[in-house]
Amino acid sequence: MDRRDFLKNMAAGIAGLTISKALGNIPSHKEGEMKEKPNIIFILADDLGYRDLGCYGQERIKTPNIDRMAEEGLRFSQCYTGSPICAPSRCVLMTGKHTGHATVRDNFAKVGGVLILDNGPPQRRVPLKPEDITVAQVLKKAGYATGITGKWGLGEPGTEGVPNRKGFDEWFGYLNQRRAHTYYPPFLWRNEEKVILNGKRYSHDLFTDFALDFIRTHKDGPFFLYLAYTLPHPKYEIPSVEPYADEPWPEEAKVYAAMVTRLDGDVGRILNLLKELDIDERTILFFCSDNGAGRRWEGLFDSSGPLRGGKGEVYEGGIRTPMIVRWKGRVPAGTLSDAVWYFADFLPTAADLAGVEPPADVDGISLLPTLLGRDQPELRERFLYWEFPGHGYQQAARVGDWKAVRPKWGEPLELYDLSKDISERNNLAERYPEVVERIEEYMKGARVNSEYWPTPD
Repeated sequence: MDRRDFLKNMAAGIAGLTISKALGNIPSHKEGEMKEKPNIIFILADDLGYRDLGCYGQERIKTPNIDRMAEEGLRFSQCYTGSPICAPSRCVLMTGKHTGHATVRDNFAKVGGVLILDNGPPQRRVPLKPEDITVAQVLKKAGYATGITGKWGLGEPGTEGVPNRKGFDEWFGYLNQRRAHTYYPPFLWRNEEKVILNGKRYSHDLFTDFALDFIRTHKDGPFFLYLAYTLPHPKYEIPSVEPYADEPWPEEAKVYAAMVTRLDGDVGRILNLLKELDIDERTILFFCSDNGAGRRWEGLFDSSGPLRGGKGEVYEGGIRTPMIVRWKGRVPAGTLSDAVWYFADFLPTAADLAGVEPPADVDGISLLPTLLGRDQPELRERFLYWEFPGHGYQQAARVGDWKAVRPKWGEPLELYDLSKDISERNNLAERYPEVVERIEEYMKGARVNSEYWPTPD
């Protein structure tokens, strides 16, 4: 599929989707009109590509439940992760601070951090600090029960960054993402105690069990569940490659497709449980990926579509994510939005949903007006910022349709007009020096130096 076909499919999407400009016909809701605090579920896939879902143009991998979620909710075409890689993206999601301000900016520190010697090559991990306020802490103060399962990546055992010390009442999963590279782990963490598994259980299934139990236990609400799945991140392993066993694909491709479809099936189980418990109208769900495709699968799944790059790069293929938000009766159903937002916006949005103020130093803003069908012109006018110390210390910023990329520290900015060049192929920096100058000036003030990742100069 070429770029034109991809964009055509995106525009069509699921039957019945309409462009966000039509939202003016939908009755408005005011945040203050909410009669009760909604339950909040955030489902995060791992290394899922922008085009890996049927509702985003995928033709070979089956995702009927997530597609149903899109039919019943709001699908975004221009949502961004916090980073092109795991740990910093999750840090942005949890703290509302972009990677110019976040404590965690890469998976492994260049200087300092917690030295880990018993899990492959030596690694320096950076935990969240005591002063880092997470969305769970904000919601807990608002009276929410808080739970997390899956992959954390923001604190090693015994540090102040573990989930139970960052606002989560209940926690089950991997603390260190390198340990999450196997789906049959020797152990997982339940709160601050090890659960010995001896490599006999498929971890993803355990995370779904935790999530379903948490929802049942806290059905009277309000609750916040952060479901940080590890599918479909490598290692490529799964109990069964059905329904793809007979496909003429490489074995790893069958496994990858089966991982995405297994993930989809468990999203369906969550949707069905919410309906069974009669709380789907009191529960808002978010679904997305933590970064761009870990593997592009070109010529087969085309997981990144026409987007340039992938995981580990600040081009669109590394940071643009599928994002679906569903809240029956409140979020306009079957709608496609081109609103531009990113992970830093989740914390203030969750705070708005809960009727409390976010920390004053967050970089994001509340998306609640957009979610409820109202226009937010400030989304088109503000700057978004990313930096990633890996692969030469990259930077990127977006304002309006302009996207600037610095592929390596000290190099000149590249400039792209995403309204005409989603593939970032036509560098317009020389043609529009005034735009480059404006973004360059913004970037200078958008970041503070990190003790763990000093800049090359």
